[in-house]
Amino acid sequence: MIGMKATTVDETAKVVQAVDKASYRNLGHAAASIRKDAVESIKRGPGPSAEGSPPHTRRGQIRRAIRFAVEDKYTAVVGPRQSVVGQSAEPHEHGGPYKGQIYPARPTMGPSMERNLDRFANSWTGSVRQ
Repeated sequence: MIGMKATTVDETAKVVQAVDKASYRNLGHAAASIRKDAVESIKRGPGPSAEGSPPHTRRGQIRRAIRFAVEDKYTAVVGPRQSVVGQSAEPHEHGGPYKGQIYPARPTMGPSMERNLDRFANSWTGSVRQ
């Protein structure tokens, strides 16, 4: 006759904490990558950029305005700060009226996110550590 006694230790809280920490870290890396890509896509130029391409900047203000923040383990926000460029980024990104003119869409943030999506899926693999 063989006898055996088993005990279990519930370490669910440790696992959840490790997942939360990895998610926060990975979201920060993802948001920083999107920001970097968006900043690099905006070029200095004297006139408006072609429709469908990122806007030109004359003094670099649009590029300096783009920031990111990780709000919680599920949410990161990337985009131009209104305190720097006001409402002007909205008609550039999506097209539409601004100060009496109609602007064609010159998206920056959406394409930057699309270009980085494949990288993000791989960055979560193996990122939960003890």
